[in-house]
Amino acid sequence: MNRCLFMNRLKKTLIALSFGCVLLSPVTNADDRGPRVARVLWQDRAKDTLMWGEVHGGEKWIVSASTVKDFPKIDVKNQDLVQMEYAEGHLLVGVRDNDDGKFQSGWVAVDTGIREEPHGNHSHWNFVSSPSVKSSRLDADQGNPAHLYLYNGYFYMANDKKNGFTHMAPKDLIAKPAKDCGTFCTGGGNHITLAAVDNTVCYATWIDAGGPNMGRVDVVNLKQTDGEKIAYSFKLPTGVIHGATANSGRIFFAPEDGVCWVDADKSLSKTVASVVVKHISLGKEEGVEKPNRTGAFVNQRNWVLFTTSGPEGKSALCLLDAKAAEPTVIKLPIDVADGLALTTPEVVLASGGKRYAFLFHDRKVGELQEQLTIVDLDPNGDRNLSDAKIAKTIPVGPSKIDGHHGHHSVSFDSEGRLACFTNPGDGTIWVMTLKDLTIRAKSVVGGTPGQIVAIGAPEYQH
Repeated sequence: MNRCLFMNRLKKTLIALSFGCVLLSPVTNADDRGPRVARVLWQDRAKDTLMWGEVHGGEKWIVSASTVKDFPKIDVKNQDLVQMEYAEGHLLVGVRDNDDGKFQSGWVAVDTGIREEPHGNHSHWNFVSSPSVKSSRLDADQGNPAHLYLYNGYFYMANDKKNGFTHMAPKDLIAKPAKDCGTFCTGGGNHITLAAVDNTVCYATWIDAGGPNMGRVDVVNLKQTDGEKIAYSFKLPTGVIHGATANSGRIFFAPEDGVCWVDADKSLSKTVASVVVKHISLGKEEGVEKPNRTGAFVNQRNWVLFTTSGPEGKSALCLLDAKAAEPTVIKLPIDVADGLALTTPEVVLASGGKRYAFLFHDRKVGELQEQLTIVDLDPNGDRNLSDAKIAKTIPVGPSKIDGHHGHHSVSFDSEGRLACFTNPGDGTIWVMTLKDLTIRAKSVVGGTPGQIVAIGAPEYQH
């Protein structure tokens, strides 16, 4: 065996052994770093900036912490970082202000410094540089974005105060000046949620609870190069639409009553008269005036996942099969203490083939211990999630809720080996291995860590 091949195999063996380590002591000393196993980027609400670090495994697990180079100065009093999404080596971060977009809002694009190298049925992840800002657009003409989505490899950013959204290819962030990145489309209004299919058609919602735009959904032709892009509009039975997603040729919405869905009109051959809106009730608790609802969705293959809650801890993870002739909701009850509330689930296909959903019990009132529930979505491995069951519930560090901000956030490395999550209330990031659902690191990174994205995996050299 030649020396290069021997050293490569030795490195792989050492990394694999590091994932099997059982030492649980929280460590933050950078001098004790072991092999690098992932990179994380997170928002620090205390300074309204973007931080980054690397997860090091081995005998002692740690997460390092640094500020992303050249990240623009954000006014802590007047601006907020909002949602962010990752694609093709770049992270897009939304920026919202407290003056309806008149102060400065828009986006910041960050080169994560990581490149994916496909190798047939797997990929290698190369750490080529430290993260740095590639481009940004912050001004009074960005419509104060709140929601940001990734569909079919494209970014979709809602421009709420402009009653529209920006459709952006990741490659634009590299090849074009910031002012030329993306295409603005009219569609949706006030507080917009979006669901897109094949970068061909996008469904953009209106948040209105009453009036002429209550329950309104605009169907937007993304291939239209100029002129009016709204092909037609239709209405759901109720308004206050606060969630949308696309799955298996269908579009799902979260209005104030249950879930609604329509078949996706990729050919734009329908009209308002021919659209059929289906409604799925989430029930109504006895003695409660309003019906149950949800607020946001996530997808796992052909399944749509979300949460709903009721009085006295009657909360549930909800699952529906988007491919079913008539989708119905399967509820997995989760015991949530009074004063806590379930977050939107985050899902992962772990490297060993298990599918998990992570749901935090975040604090609404009081000083209760917050929790993380991990659901095994497919215990028998048949890809039918109807038998989902709770795998584990553990106590976590505190949140720091302030309006829509301050919730726990979790992300998973690119190979499904690790879960990295933030505890905003105590300035820590915890790392869990998905092989055994065991906490490996509790690293103090400081500030108020919020939304997090994990990228990459152990580097392999040929």
